[in-house]
Amino acid sequence: MNGLQTANAPSSKIVVPHFIVGAISFLVVAILIAYSNTELLSHYFENKLIAITHIAILGWASMMVFGALYQLIPVVYETSLYSEKLASITFWLFLVSVSALSYSFWIGSYTNLLFYSSLLMFSSLLLFIINLHLTYRKTQKPNIQSKFINTAIYWLAATEFVGTLIALNFKYNFLTDSHLHYLKIHAHLGLIGWFLLLIIGAASILIPMFMISHNLNVKKLTYAYYFINIGLVAVSLDWFFIKSNFGVFFYWTLFAIGIGFFLSYVYEAYKTRLRRKLDVGLKYTVISIALLVLPLLLALFLLLSGSTTALVLRMVSVYGISIIFGVISMLIFGQTYKTLPFIIWLDRYQNYVGKYKTPLPRELYSEKIADYQFYGYLVSISLLLMGIVTKQMLVLQIGSVFLILVAMLNFINIMLMVLHKTKVEELPSRD
Repeated sequence: MNGLQTANAPSSKIVVPHFIVGAISFLVVAILIAYSNTELLSHYFENKLIAITHIAILGWASMMVFGALYQLIPVVYETSLYSEKLASITFWLFLVSVSALSYSFWIGSYTNLLFYSSLLMFSSLLLFIINLHLTYRKTQKPNIQSKFINTAIYWLAATEFVGTLIALNFKYNFLTDSHLHYLKIHAHLGLIGWFLLLIIGAASILIPMFMISHNLNVKKLTYAYYFINIGLVAVSLDWFFIKSNFGVFFYWTLFAIGIGFFLSYVYEAYKTRLRRKLDVGLKYTVISIALLVLPLLLALFLLLSGSTTALVLRMVSVYGISIIFGVISMLIFGQTYKTLPFIIWLDRYQNYVGKYKTPLPRELYSEKIADYQFYGYLVSISLLLMGIVTKQMLVLQIGSVFLILVAMLNFINIMLMVLHKTKVEELPSRD
């Protein structure tokens, strides 16, 4: 079977709950977006939008990533997870901290609940980082893909450190610049340092694996790694200490070159693939990678815009949505349909292989629902972006309804997989 390696794989009891909570979180995000359509057309630093963003980034995207990473460890690091018990503790602590943190933003409790929930979040992410760092130290053959993921974990630590500083500053007021300045640093460390590096590290393994592409130019990944990380270090030092205006175009160029090398790697895998037909999971994946170009162009527009007009503020929201829902969520949807069915299949059918006839992993969910979800998601994101840019509330509302339907379809298919009951048939006799 073509799929993820099974050696050293963790228990499904560690992995699967992340997918369930992630699916619920996405449904919550979709409902809250529909409830907050008016706020989407206002300033991005608004209580409800900040709450929704953190549920999307932490409760949805990071929760799904944590679960997927625990399963991918045997592939990427070529070793078992350091501690499954620590992963279980992290899951529950992270779930509580995401809920408390998001609620504190929603009600605007910046000096009380936010203070304690941010410390709880810091603790949960620290446990996750320690677990994966100790796992990385066990690997015998570090490769460029594992370096991407390990470095992404360090940038996650930096992201959370800055986020905690912002939360503490609401209570003790010790930072010299405005919250918006540090929020910009916090957001870009997370979106580029944590998610982009993680996407490149995981996708550079999974895409060739699922497309069946061989003999790719791995040097492209090495170039991407250094260009993106040099850009991140430079922009972080600049925004923290130098605060120059001229350097941002240079940093944007470094990011663009790094992303360009990665896109070239993915295009090479696509062109040389042996699996010509793309299933729904690979369709999501290919589109998400192609959409990396959109936030790059939007970032350039914002850099060139100069003045802070109402349109520019809305374009900042479009920039964030294009990353969170365009790139990150599309990839998560795609890889969910590639990894979760195999995880469930492995748990239910591994011991029956060769003895009984078993279903294929893709038969554990409804392909029709997956197709409806795919096209519905393309419609919903297109309408949301169009509604924000044109400031058309009706378009925004229709896009929100589509997003809720997509979230429901996603949840249904995930539960179909999770609740799947083992069904085997006797193999036909060879006599």
